[in-house]
Amino acid sequence: MPGGSPVFWSAPAAATEPEPIPVTLDEAAEKATNAASWVEQNWSTWLNTGLRILLILVVALLLRMAVRRALTKLIERMNRSAQAVEGTALGGLLVNTERRRQRSEAIGSVLRSVASFLILGTAGLMILGAFKIDLAPLLASAGVAGVAIGFGARNLVTDFLSGVFMILEDQYGVGDSVDAGVASGEVVEVGLRVTKLRGVDGEIWYVRNGEIKRIGNLSQGWATAGVDVTVRPTEDLDRVKSVIVGAAESMAKEEPWNERLWGPVEVLGLNEVLLDSMTVRVSAKTMPGKALGVERELRWRIKRGLDEAGIRIVGGVPAQAEESAADPTAGMSAPSAFASATSPQSAAATPLPRPDLNK
Repeated sequence: MPGGSPVFWSAPAAATEPEPIPVTLDEAAEKATNAASWVEQNWSTWLNTGLRILLILVVALLLRMAVRRALTKLIERMNRSAQAVEGTALGGLLVNTERRRQRSEAIGSVLRSVASFLILGTAGLMILGAFKIDLAPLLASAGVAGVAIGFGARNLVTDFLSGVFMILEDQYGVGDSVDAGVASGEVVEVGLRVTKLRGVDGEIWYVRNGEIKRIGNLSQGWATAGVDVTVRPTEDLDRVKSVIVGAAESMAKEEPWNERLWGPVEVLGLNEVLLDSMTVRVSAKTMPGKALGVERELRWRIKRGLDEAGIRIVGGVPAQAEESAADPTAGMSAPSAFASATSPQSAAATPLPRPDLNK
């Protein structure tokens, strides 16, 4: 500073760390005694809780393993029964091995998932209860979350539940010809959410199970082959019937029609009688999915039998009518009123004479 002695600034002295308070031997012994006393008071509770949790986990895992093994054996037994029936005469017609395999695997997957969810979920709740945790708020929150998720994914839930019931009820399977309303064709794959159909032109339809409101299975039970034979009304009905029955009996004795026909071919009678034709209805019970082929073969044989018997069906080429002599007056036109000079029409059309101006 001016007029005085200079001032020197020095850095503040570093703060010294407080020295640790020494612990006496008596204090350490007291703390150890308190800790040991606390452990002695709670070790039984810890041991009880630990053993309870361990027991819950062991029982849950063993129960889950037993249930899954039982379900696996059940599915294997279903597949073995399908393979046993397949070796019989009609096994290949009535039982589709791939269909049974996919159906059994789908059912087994659903049952195993449900069993695991129930067993492990119950075990988890019991473990939380062993820790003295209040489960009421947790269950309430889980319920609200489940409702929200279910509302947001309601289409997915609908598809899944519909697929589960379709598989459990065996409404259709692989190889079946079905009409699902939105699409029709042969079932290629059955899933819990989507069913795959192959259409007539070879296209693959992916149909959500929740969109199927009604379904018609054309491959279960039996099918009906119907043929209409239209002949002239002048034909003898008994003769027509005998020809049809003969063609049907010869067809039923040959391969492979003797297996595809599940009943005698019946002549139901007249289905329609008109002035120029009459229709005879023929019906037969066939193997499911083979009705179209049976109808074609039956028409073929009936047509040949009718031709051999000289019975003409309606729709053939009509006989040519004999040509008559040409009418000579066909090329003449109708007489006209203007052809007569004395007719009023001719008089009206005649021009007036021009007057002579020299007179």
